Amino acid sequence: MRVAPRLGTFLASAASLLVPALMVSNWPVFSQEPQAPEFTYEVSVGLVLVPVVIRSGAGYAKNLEKKDFQITVEGKPVAIESFERRSDAPASMIFLQDLSGSMATGGKLALSQETLHFFLDKSLPGDELAIATFAGDQFEVEVPFTKNQGALREASDRWEAYGTTALHDAVARIPEISLEGRNPKRFALLITDGVDNASRLTPEQARAIVQQAQLPTYVLGLGSGDPYELSKTGKKLYRYADVLSLLAAVTGGRYYPITKHEDLQKALAEILDDVRHQYVLGFSTGDGAVKFRSLTVEVKKSRDRQAVVFRRGYKGTPPAGTRAGG
Repeated sequence: MRVAPRLGTFLASAASLLVPALMVSNWPVFSQEPQAPEFTYEVSVGLVLVPVVIRSGAGYAKNLEKKDFQITVEGKPVAIESFERRSDAPASMIFLQDLSGSMATGGKLALSQETLHFFLDKSLPGDELAIATFAGDQFEVEVPFTKNQGALREASDRWEAYGTTALHDAVARIPEISLEGRNPKRFALLITDGVDNASRLTPEQARAIVQQAQLPTYVLGLGSGDPYELSKTGKKLYRYADVLSLLAAVTGGRYYPITKHEDLQKALAEILDDVRHQYVLGFSTGDGAVKFRSLTVEVKKSRDRQAVVFRRGYKGTPPAGTRAGG
């Protein structure tokens, strides 16, 4: 399925997704100051899903109950209505692959294919995966969400690198694809060397769009560098690694710089662990204004130092039970 340059309206089925339907506005005509396409909630009442990963020095926090969590939206606690913690719960994965010309060097496509095969080999019953690729001015959903591993493997066998890189434009399409996912557990994996030389959207616009989706985004930066590396003067270097790392951080994912094969193996194992140990919390929204609302997740009575990773907000109406005008 090839996605047209202009986006139409995409509505998710509330019965199958258990999330509020999202509407993708028409893709704008870009001028000197491009405007980011906006994702808004089509219905006023729905369920916001919040994937949460909890890491500590002893590993992942396991066997937590719904009562152990507290969600706060704009400073006010909300009731958690749905809760998923099973490590064997199926996941929906979006595999976003850079096929631009720079990916032809250094065995990057071979590493990308190996990554796809890793997740296929480790899949559980009910897991589904979609493949989308981008190069030049083309963005294509090569395989919509499916459990058919043969179709997924065949698609990766046909990959060839060509053209320029519209990385940020491609990243902004992730929420559109995620609407078709059928599992509460879901995430996206972006594989790229980080070079962007053709996007109409800025990195900030792309991040804002993905952050509005309920989707942790992991990034494998093939040769794009370490965002924490310092220059010879002791100052932090700013490059594609910083942009990719920030994209992962604001969505609840992680960025991995890949310079050798061992880096890839470690990253894939950690991503898979994150997904399998992901809690999914849900709360209802009611009537009111549609806007971005900040969100925090806390673990009650935590004994160990823990890193709680979650999405930082959502765009929609206020939680159910709050004032309609809020």
